[in-house]
Amino acid sequence: MPLYKSYFRSFILIITVICCAALNASAQKSREQLEREKSENQSKMREIQNILKQTSTQKNVNLGQLKALNQQINNQKRQIDLLSDDLSLLDKELTVLEKKQKELAQSLSKLKVEYGHMIYEAAKRNTYLNQLVFLFSSGTFNQFVLRYKYLKQYTEARQGQVKEMEILEAQLRAERQRITSKKKQQQNVLETRVTENTKLEDLKVKQNTVIQELSQKESELRKQIAENKRATDLLEANIRRIAERERRERLERERKEREEREAKRRAERERIARENAEREKKGEAKIEETPKEEEPVVDFSGMNEEENTLASSFTASQAHLPWPVRGFVSGHFGQRPHPVLKGVMIDNLGVDIQTTAGETVRSVYDGVVLDVTEMPGMGDVIAIQHGNYMTVYAKMNGVTVKPGQKVKARETIGRVATDTDGTSELQFQIWKNTSRLNPESWLIRR
Repeated sequence: MPLYKSYFRSFILIITVICCAALNASAQKSREQLEREKSENQSKMREIQNILKQTSTQKNVNLGQLKALNQQINNQKRQIDLLSDDLSLLDKELTVLEKKQKELAQSLSKLKVEYGHMIYEAAKRNTYLNQLVFLFSSGTFNQFVLRYKYLKQYTEARQGQVKEMEILEAQLRAERQRITSKKKQQQNVLETRVTENTKLEDLKVKQNTVIQELSQKESELRKQIAENKRATDLLEANIRRIAERERRERLERERKEREEREAKRRAERERIARENAEREKKGEAKIEETPKEEEPVVDFSGMNEEENTLASSFTASQAHLPWPVRGFVSGHFGQRPHPVLKGVMIDNLGVDIQTTAGETVRSVYDGVVLDVTEMPGMGDVIAIQHGNYMTVYAKMNGVTVKPGQKVKARETIGRVATDTDGTSELQFQIWKNTSRLNPESWLIRR
């Protein structure tokens, strides 16, 4: 067999292996992303399970328990979806491996046929032509050298084919092992998905049980809604009072600064006028009045330069603010239907974040503590100023900051309070001047 064919085939084999490696690398990126998402979701599920355990220790069912169950069901569905994605990815990986196995098997089969043909031809020639005779029957020395090189290359080509077959056989065995491993992995994922589906059904049964029990407490729930509304209205009034007070103070501060600047300019003009009057009596040249300085550009709300800078940087942090506490959003912003009572809408000034008892609460951004107060139904409430923005943290206890204190992002400001139902929930709000904003569009996505 001509040597160039052997080299060409080796080149094709190398290219095939490189292409398969590239496909595996591409699949590996998807695999890594999928495994990361599964791990993150499992972490959330463990966190919710701890919250659920806390609310389930109460004798009577409560809304906190239902919210935790609802979130756990969402996470469980997400986990099942990720397992389905895992199975799809495994199918693709198996297809690539099986294709590679087929190509290797075909290459090995072809190589064996060619090698067998080479051995047969060599054996047939050796029956009537000995290699030594072939060499020493050369007519010239140059012919002898050429025949010697031919025999040497022929021997090396046969040895190369043997080595090539050994490599292909090793690769084929490795691919078969990978396929066996992938199929086992696929079976494990299938079994896990069945288990997760069973867990999902169990959670749905618990959810229905809790909803039925809560539905029988309609009068109690309506009373709770009324109490929460009173507490929310009181909190909103207090926040607006704080925001309005801060606005007036800023405007008053700017008015005083403006009056002080005008008083200084007036005093300077009077001083120059008196001095020029004296100079005129003496026949001396008058003093030129200093040109009027430009008024500094003032923010419409009366913010100073530091507050303007803070407000601008806060604006730029939208969708990147850290969460004030660990947990999940148990109550979304704005008007939402009640989870049990049909036709009843709940208006939320911010978001409720349900967590475990005594969880640490942290400031989401640099700022100054404007107000710390205790309010009925809201526990301790902290308001932190960030320029013309304000973040509010309610349903707390163990407050560790005081009005006027500067705080940094992620600095501890207190702990979450736990209500009589065993639910630990932080009420978190974001305001710009006197307008409330949706905190979920500001917090980093989890």
